[in-house]
Amino acid sequence: MSGIKNYLIILFAFLCTQAFAQNLEGIALKASSNYGKSVAVFGGSVSVIPASDIAKVMWKEQLGMRITNYGVGGAGFSSLQGKSLQQQVDEAGVFDIYILWASTNDYTNKRDVGSYTDYTEFDGFDESKLITQAGGINYCIKKIYELNPKAQIYFFTSSKAFNDRGAYDPFAENGMQAYVAMQKRICELHGLPYLDQFTLGGYSVYNKDLYYTDPIHMNATGYERLGELQVAFLAWPK
Repeated sequence: MSGIKNYLIILFAFLCTQAFAQNLEGIALKASSNYGKSVAVFGGSVSVIPASDIAKVMWKEQLGMRITNYGVGGAGFSSLQGKSLQQQVDEAGVFDIYILWASTNDYTNKRDVGSYTDYTEFDGFDESKLITQAGGINYCIKKIYELNPKAQIYFFTSSKAFNDRGAYDPFAENGMQAYVAMQKRICELHGLPYLDQFTLGGYSVYNKDLYYTDPIHMNATGYERLGELQVAFLAWPK
């Protein structure tokens, strides 16, 4: 009997510890300056397919965020790529937070990466540069600040894809890493926090069948993994 009693005591202590840890985690998340904020999301299919709701529900449940999704399948930053993020931002209203969630479409459709100076004060806001990925990103940032000068803008880089080597190999010549590097460079120019999903997502040829439903799009398990990363990133400001 004493053995069973000791076991029950240990089990009770463990459960109390777990509950206490979860409560502390909840308190920490609510302490984030981003808790309860309104959020607009712009992107391609990776930001809007049904499975992506797994991640966004995590933002809602853990950070109390109120989310409006403007994403459209096939979109990229280039004005030539579908209903571009430029068009999506044009239709947006005022929110606390704006998330630019990069797709793989500019890379897959071979849109020009461009230069970090495209459509900036450095080239006099040259509208001919809006066809490049870089020009499109700079347009979105400028437009958001015109909508809301107090806006907090976050950037999610493109995640790895497996439709060709360049989509996942960071050392492949002219691969998607070049697009991701430009995304990060522009964020650094404008002082925007970015989540490097390409590097930190943890997806590879060895586990893609677990996390991806096709070479480009993640399944529910993949978005759950990504959502954990996104919540930690979005909760960081205090």
